[in-house]
Amino acid sequence: MLAQRLDGIPPTIFSEMSALAVRTQSVNLGQGFPDVDGPPAVIARAVQALEGGQNQYAPGPGVPALRQAIARHQLRHYGLELDPDSQVVVTTGCTEGVAAALLGLVNPGDEVVVLEPYYDSYTAMIQMAGGVRHPVTLRAPSFRLDADELRAAVTPRTRFVLLNSPHNPTGTVLTAEELRAVADVALEHDLVVITDEVYEHLVYDGHAHVPLATLPGMFERTLTLSSAGKSYSFTGWKVGWATGPAELVGAVLAAKQWLTFTSGSPLQPAVAHALDDEPDFPSALAADLRARRDLLCAGLAEVGLDVRVPEGTYFATTDISGLGWEDGPAFCLALPERAGVVAIPTRGFYDSDAGRHLVRWAFCKEPAVIEEGIARLARADLAR
Repeated sequence: MLAQRLDGIPPTIFSEMSALAVRTQSVNLGQGFPDVDGPPAVIARAVQALEGGQNQYAPGPGVPALRQAIARHQLRHYGLELDPDSQVVVTTGCTEGVAAALLGLVNPGDEVVVLEPYYDSYTAMIQMAGGVRHPVTLRAPSFRLDADELRAAVTPRTRFVLLNSPHNPTGTVLTAEELRAVADVALEHDLVVITDEVYEHLVYDGHAHVPLATLPGMFERTLTLSSAGKSYSFTGWKVGWATGPAELVGAVLAAKQWLTFTSGSPLQPAVAHALDDEPDFPSALAADLRARRDLLCAGLAEVGLDVRVPEGTYFATTDISGLGWEDGPAFCLALPERAGVVAIPTRGFYDSDAGRHLVRWAFCKEPAVIEEGIARLARADLAR
């Protein structure tokens, strides 16, 4: 009974592995959600909205206060001037932003260049939109973008690039040179770039996130997606946004109105408060996450895993090929019984075989949780 547009799209690995963590009472170092909520003042603002009668439909594009706060955020951080009435739309998290962007812009047969490994919703929504994906692989262990491979992926039917930086699951933050390569390809071939920037504030060790829209000639052809979930530790609120030229943002709204129409009415003014009145929280969170990253990566190395220290995001990647397992999924499915720990295999985020033995671990957990997970791994026999 499944519609053909869903043929070959498996259930998301995140639900499967999180359910496995609950069932086996394992330490969940898989799905990327923090153990601690964001600023109390933001929660209080949501409660105020709930108790103050802001519980009915919000405007389809989002409440004006949030759209204005998003515009101020983009100007303050990146120098991007936006009209909050025509160049900003609020979405139900960045996941809906991706879905609405692809459904609103991609025609059947359009080719979409996407970085591999990719967040699994990308491929699902490209397929549902009738598009054709062309992956460009960020290869282990460095996970850098090869400009020649990017150029080679473009054909006469290519219309879009779907970009993610800071990149999930590898933790790569694209350099100025890599971003310039993307911009050059987009300008040369008249491509629209859809950028997922949900980890924009979570970068480490002097790395900087630079939105592609800030590069010369790119604002007019870039649709920027982000959310409050990661930067403010409210992943369950699902409040995101799309910004950019009015015609691209309008395409998102045209599709979004038939998906959720609107959502989270009392949460939207709370997120506006976060952006305007808690501007330092994301940088403090990034400093805290850097320490947790180091804790996790050091622990993974101590138990014998080959770990790549990420430049951004919530995640670190290990290569488990030396342990004798057939692939990452086999390792991750056995791990709860062997060690009482859950991680995410990244093989399903590739078209190629490049991610066969790669496993993603989340460090957005409390230090005690990370330490317990490492202790369990240390006591276990991880070899096949």
